[in-house]
Amino acid sequence: MEKFSYEQNGYNRHEVNQFVQDVIQKTEGIIAKCQAQTKDMEMLKQKLEHYEVMEQTLKQAMMNAEVASDNIKRMAREESEMIVTDAKHNASRIVNEALLKAERIEQEADTLQKNMKIFKRKLKIIVEQQMAVVEEIETLELE
Repeated sequence: MEKFSYEQNGYNRHEVNQFVQDVIQKTEGIIAKCQAQTKDMEMLKQKLEHYEVMEQTLKQAMMNAEVASDNIKRMAREESEMIVTDAKHNASRIVNEALLKAERIEQEADTLQKNMKIFKRKLKIIVEQQMAVVEEIETLELE
């Protein structure tokens, strides 16, 4: 606390006025500083709210990405299972078709072999008949 000098009617007016002026200046400085800090606090609160909104948005985006990733993995797994199942069915169909075709070819081969045996027998009979005719002709000529 300041001490003021005494004059005739009390304290020195000039010193008191100077002290009051100093107090006013310091008070105005404190008020200005408080107002600036209040503005800074409001700005920081707004930024904090903005960052909190961004944080919530990022959390939601991460959750959505995780759900989407899980869905994509599930869909890929299901699709690959469907592809494998289709491939197995196609492979079975191809194998069955090949077996049927092989069976038909075997039957055709058997039929050809039987026809060949029949043809050989008939040809042998014809050749034997022709040989008999030739021998008969030779016998006739010799006589």
